[in-house]
Amino acid sequence: MGGLREVAAPFVVPGPSGVAIRTRLKGLSAGDEKVLRPVGDHLGSLASRDLKARCAAGPEHDTEQWAQRKRALTGESSSRWAGSITKATHDQWALARRGRLAHIQSLEAGVRTITHRLSLPVGEKGSKHAPGGYRSKQEWFAKTRRLHLLDNRLDAARSDREAGIVRVVRGGKRLLNTRHHLDAARLTEPEWRQRWQAGRRFLQADGESGKRFGNETLRVTDDGEVSLKLPAPLVHLANAPHDRYVLTARVSFAHRGEQWCDRITGNRAVAHRIHEDVQRGRWYLTASWTVPPVKTVPLATARANGLVGVDTNADHLAAWRLDTHGNPVGEPLRFDHDLTGTADHRDAQVRHALIRLLHWAARHSLAIAIEDLDFTAEKTREKHGRKKRFRKLISGMPVSRLRARLVSMAAELGIPPIAVDPAHTSKWGAQHWQKPLTAKTRKTSRHDAAAVAIARRALGHPIRRRTKPPPHDRSDRVGHRTVQARPGTPGREGNRPRIPGPRTRSVRARRGENAVDQNAQHRSGRSAEHEFWQQDSLPLSL
Repeated sequence: MGGLREVAAPFVVPGPSGVAIRTRLKGLSAGDEKVLRPVGDHLGSLASRDLKARCAAGPEHDTEQWAQRKRALTGESSSRWAGSITKATHDQWALARRGRLAHIQSLEAGVRTITHRLSLPVGEKGSKHAPGGYRSKQEWFAKTRRLHLLDNRLDAARSDREAGIVRVVRGGKRLLNTRHHLDAARLTEPEWRQRWQAGRRFLQADGESGKRFGNETLRVTDDGEVSLKLPAPLVHLANAPHDRYVLTARVSFAHRGEQWCDRITGNRAVAHRIHEDVQRGRWYLTASWTVPPVKTVPLATARANGLVGVDTNADHLAAWRLDTHGNPVGEPLRFDHDLTGTADHRDAQVRHALIRLLHWAARHSLAIAIEDLDFTAEKTREKHGRKKRFRKLISGMPVSRLRARLVSMAAELGIPPIAVDPAHTSKWGAQHWQKPLTAKTRKTSRHDAAAVAIARRALGHPIRRRTKPPPHDRSDRVGHRTVQARPGTPGREGNRPRIPGPRTRSVRARRGENAVDQNAQHRSGRSAEHEFWQQDSLPLSL
């Protein structure tokens, strides 16, 4: 046990910092699409030019350069469109910068692992905390070549970061590479071109607090009217005063529509974005806004009614309810999801599984306990070697997406999520809970046992089960059960409560009442041996 790392304490996860809702723009006319496409293409070309300027400035970029970029765009659009473009391109550059740092850290971890394993003799076994040597000379030789490859990649990545170079593709790198594999993607060049142009359009405006309906550039009124400010070269397309174009379609938000309406009628900032789904032939409108940080409930309050422990897996969520004492209640639950197919399908499957879990927890007024997973540094082949299936398994688990969805949806239902350290939950849960919870009518899986372990850790109990009582003739030698009741726990050495109800010959009345009162039992060295009815031993001098 001395080699195990210290397990972090559980904590209540804070609520989300923003909200985004989406609805479909139904009833768009052909004229509306003829306006939206050129406006988006024009603003997209300005965004591409501004992104090039932002990448050229590098880390030395300052507020004066930002103001120059904005002034350069204002003449061809408007001051508000220029502000939205410059902010979006800066966020895109910062995201690419963080991605470059994460790539460097991944390469460094791979180099360290390979270097360590190459320094060991071939065939040397590893331990729990350090890998051993490679299995054969052929593998050792192949890894020396891979080490040189990773070193070259690491040097190039470090040089790019020091020089402030980032590589960003507006429209997406995957869609760009698809251009060279149209047959495999089952696309024609015109179809790919439509997707590429739709992905590079720019039709998003930041919210403005204090302005009418929370946005002057891309405005949506409380009755569903959508209008946008046209950029300077396209003002001839306006059909409303002040160089604005009003869409014929009316919109309404089914999800959080009341919150959105309260914000725009109160003239609070709301950002809007319009984008086209070429595959479906539909247009969508997304509204987003920030929310103030909500103070989380105390951990003791979240534990008051017990918890639902949730074990995250590649194809399902395993859940089990525990009471406040750490005892499993009822039957284990399983919420299946299918993570194959497109990203939208995977996202929908995650939301469907989470909403079923959260609705069940809300009906019983229970908090959710889930592992604080992070697989960003645990998916490399240097870490897991030949375990290709396992690497593919953890790579397919949408950990960050599931975590963000859970926090947002739980906050909407008023359910506090509790994050626990994931160390050894699956191993210890299977060791201590899988067999005891298995019955003739119920087969407990390893994942169900892990859910119990997660919930017990969130409740502050040890994962290990309470030991069975010692034999009655060996209680002095074996000792009492003290696994769950630590030293100093109030009532740990107190008398057992009297059990009411009818008695049998095997369980007499008041039995066990003085089980921990050592003076009331016939044991050596106790005062019970010196009561008035106890016969004294004969003196040896007689």
